[in-house]
Amino acid sequence: MAQEHLDRLTAVDASFLHQEDAASHMHIGAVTIFEGPPPPFAAVLDHIRSRLSFVPRYRQKLAYPPLDSGRPLWVDDPTFNLEYHVRHSALPAPGTEQQLYRLAARIGSQQLDRSKPLWECWFVEGLERNRFALIFKTHHALVDGVSGVDLATVLFDLQPVPPRPEQEQEPWQPRPEPTSAELVAAGVAGLAKTAIDVASKAIGAATNPSGAVEALREAAEGIGEIVWAGLNPAPDTPLNVPIGPHRRYAIVRNQLEDFRYVKKVLGGTVNDIVLATVSGSLGRWLRSRGVRTEGLELRALVPVSIRAQDQRHQLGNQIVLMRGPLPVYIRDPVARLRFVKEAMDGLKESKQAVGAKVLADVQQLAPPTILAQASRIQFSTRLFNLITTNVPGPQFPLYVLGRELQDLFPIAFLPKNHGLAIAIMSYNGNVNFGLLGDYDALPDIDMIADGIADGLAELKRVAKAKEARIAGARAAVGAATEPPPAPPRARARRRRPPTRTPRAPATAAAVPAPAPRQDAGDDAVPSASGEPQLLPRGPVSRPDGPGAAMRARRRRSSSPNGTAPNGRRDS
Repeated sequence: MAQEHLDRLTAVDASFLHQEDAASHMHIGAVTIFEGPPPPFAAVLDHIRSRLSFVPRYRQKLAYPPLDSGRPLWVDDPTFNLEYHVRHSALPAPGTEQQLYRLAARIGSQQLDRSKPLWECWFVEGLERNRFALIFKTHHALVDGVSGVDLATVLFDLQPVPPRPEQEQEPWQPRPEPTSAELVAAGVAGLAKTAIDVASKAIGAATNPSGAVEALREAAEGIGEIVWAGLNPAPDTPLNVPIGPHRRYAIVRNQLEDFRYVKKVLGGTVNDIVLATVSGSLGRWLRSRGVRTEGLELRALVPVSIRAQDQRHQLGNQIVLMRGPLPVYIRDPVARLRFVKEAMDGLKESKQAVGAKVLADVQQLAPPTILAQASRIQFSTRLFNLITTNVPGPQFPLYVLGRELQDLFPIAFLPKNHGLAIAIMSYNGNVNFGLLGDYDALPDIDMIADGIADGLAELKRVAKAKEARIAGARAAVGAATEPPPAPPRARARRRRPPTRTPRAPATAAAVPAPAPRQDAGDDAVPSASGEPQLLPRGPVSRPDGPGAAMRARRRRSSSPNGTAPNGRRDS
């Protein structure tokens, strides 16, 4: 879809205009932090100017048909000035991230000028560790914040040095502003197009009656679920109070691998884990405010994209709003995650999204006055306590002017009487939370941010403990089923050979002293019978060796009858 001159806003886009007032600003954005050094401001301007042709809507403003005869239209702004929309600022020393987030909150506190294109980009220097930031601010009527394309996406490159464009861009030439008659004609043409779309759907239903009946049944069920949710209002909490125009902003850094690890061990989706950690943090915060949380279940408004694959590069809103549970009364992290998972599974199987889509389609036929009333009901505190939106981002590094994008923190918006909105976005292995709060209602917004970080850390500890228990149980089962190891075979010591003494002359032979008796110790070796056998420790005399004659005479002299032991006399 080309972003043409005189395009009419969709009903959903226009609903964000009807929602806006002096306290509730309907712009969204992001804080993006880049590794330095900061580029010159002129280079930033040139870079943005070179990419505006990819998003013509960023050079268009709103035009209103006379007498509310139709929804507003986008028209080229003949007075477009890029330097009005791209602002240059710097943080005072020391340039901490907290100073940057306070600046983002002040920027978010200022409503966009509807007489000009509805966006701003702030180039911020002076951030510590030789970094800089770009703070984006875009009206929700221009982009949906969940899918599609906006200025930030076309500014980023996939490599530090992007390829040069094949041809130079032609200078932009705005088309003349339409007259009142042309605006009325454009509004009538838009209504006619909507009527034709409705008629074509009716013809399609007539040619396929069974499919039409099924679609009507699902639509009726979906609308019934939404009506039932309205009849069971969200609880009153300190989050739902009248708000002012000023804002606070806090962030939480997380690793995507931590969410995936908890998902693998404990189950659920990344979005289930997000809602469970937010629930735990809000429960702790409410109890610190003296609120009894027993049985208390908050409701989160969860925008869901319904953009088709062939609509990925279109501006405008293609979303439906669903309501998810936040069981702040459950203190056990695993039980809380299990509750959220089961509730979200049931929500996905329900017809709530179908009903929301039907209501969005019906709004296309509504005149502006009816549409304004419907949009206010849609964002009523009876339906939800806070917005929680999760936007998947690219899992690879992005660059602007050769500088790598280090961190990306999203910024949501605050509807009337809603003091907190939480936006989550993943980028390059990180899952970062951006918390936007009313300045007066949430002076302790950092406590909620800390509680989210603590909640994820708690789930990670529980997952590690569970994994360790499973590993220990598997090891024990494996040890019980394995056969016992065979006993080691005994190795016999090698018998030491007897030590021989050198021969000496018979006349010089001396009788060796008898060896002392030995116990079976280190020198014992097994005999043939298995009993230990002692090895002699000294020289051994041979029977026919030196001194044999002398030993024989001694034996005869010791014998009482002078005979040898064998009974023979010596001759």
